[in-house]
Formats: sequence, structure tokens, C-alpha cells
Amino acid sequence: MRVVTWNLWWRFGPWQERQKAILAVLRELRPDVVGLQEVWEQGGENLAEWLAGELGLHWAWGSYGDPEAWQRRIGDPGVGVGNAVLSRWPVREQAAIGLPTGANGSGRGALYTLLDAPAAPVPFFTAHLSSATDASALRCRQVTSLVEFVARHRGDGPFPPVVTGDFNAWPDSDEVRLFGGYRTAPAVPGQVFFDVWEYADPGAPAATWDTANPYVAPTFGPSVRVDYIHVAPPGRDGLGHVRAVRRAGDAPVDGVWPSDHAAVVADLGAETPAT
Repeated sequence: MRVVTWNLWWRFGPWQERQKAILAVLRELRPDVVGLQEVWEQGGENLAEWLAGELGLHWAWGSYGDPEAWQRRIGDPGVGVGNAVLSRWPVREQAAIGLPTGANGSGRGALYTLLDAPAAPVPFFTAHLSSATDASALRCRQVTSLVEFVARHRGDGPFPPVVTGDFNAWPDSDEVRLFGGYRTAPAVPGQVFFDVWEYADPGAPAATWDTANPYVAPTFGPSVRVDYIHVAPPGRDGLGHVRAVRRAGDAPVDGVWPSDHAAVVADLGAETPAT
């Protein structure tokens, strides 16, 4: 099962040209499931719906909540923002929540879907945490809400929950450690998640917020990995174990960079091994 997570940079920059580049990257990746952040909707149109239609996938979308702070940044009060899931398999269930907000009130959220995959239903989540450099304490509160949300919807099937998203946090940060729950006490007792990048080639490029990207270069900050695919420990006969992981969407497409973030791609075991 090929899983992708990607922040699509909402309606910033040359968004119409970027939309085509995003589609080209996803079409080449041929994913089974995609967790998307900063997905726009306006007047009955939705970027996730368009991508799903072009790719022949099912889709779900969930609003972050109050979009006003986002809308002020582009001067358009009619554009919504949320998370989305694209799936090769039907979406059996879905639910969305807003996450705690900081002083600027910029909405963030999480989306749950239960996917009707052939080996077993897959509890799949995607989330977007606050981005302020000094907002680690807020992100810890958001992670706690996210982990509690996962605990309510993870079910008891054999496929482990998969949680994707833009955490806006470095891998050794308090909030990422709290989410994983194996380098510090877990936010929900007994619930832990592995960062799939732990299985990557140590020499592989890892930064998903990369100053090689012209949308990122003006920030003058360090290149760092802030986007994640997390998987709970493998289920029966290794369901959900990590087979491979890498970046994608980390170069221009016909001269257009698709987003300010690179995507993360992981291949997970989705079938019972032969004996």
C-alpha cells in the first residue's frame, strides 16, 4: 500500500499552475492513499475533489474550522481550508475536528477516514499543526488532541492506524516525541506510533521544508523534515510494516514547483505474507 502525505500550500503563490504540477506528481506516484493538508474549497469547488476525479480515486475533506486568519492572508473571504484524503478504496467512515489554536487564531485540524482496503479496513488520519517557530507548547496540545482523536477512531481491526500530516516540527521536538510515545510517555497510555522515516536510507534527502525550494528560500531558515507518516506497530502477520520511504514533489514540474513542502511517500505491507 503506497501512502503519501503532502501539504499543498493552499491558494498561495501561482496556485493554478501549481495545481497542475501537483496532479502530475501524484499521477506519477500512483498512490493508494494520500493525506493532504492546506486543501482549498470555494463555491462548491474543492481541490481534493478535482484531484480525485483526475486520478480516479475516492476522496474526503474536512474543514480546519474558522478560516478567517487564513483568508486575511490572501484577501479572499470566500476560500475555505482543510485536510483531505484521496483513496483507491471507498471511504466507509469520516470525521473531522479542529485542533487548539494559538494567539493568532489560525485554524488547524485533523481528518479521520476508514478505508475499505482489501486486506483489512485501514484507519487513516491526516492533520496540520501550527507553524510558528515558538509554538512547540501549542503543538503539544494539538498532538494530545490528535492522539485522543485517533484513539476514538482507531478501531480494533488488524491494520494499524496510519497518521499523516504536516506537524511543522523537527523530528527531535517535544511534540513529535509526544506523538510517537516511545521516547517519552505517550499522550494516550499504550498508544504509540513509529515515524516511517526511521526506515529510510540514512543518506536519502530528508528535508520536506527545503531551502532548495524557491518558495522556502526567502525564509533563510534551515532545511528540515516537518512532514510525517506515522504508523502504529504492525498488525497480524506484519500488516502495515514499512517496506520503503522517500521524498517526492521535491523538484519543479515544467518549471513550476508544486508546493512549498515536499511530500513523503511510504510503501506499507498490505497483504498477509505467504508461508
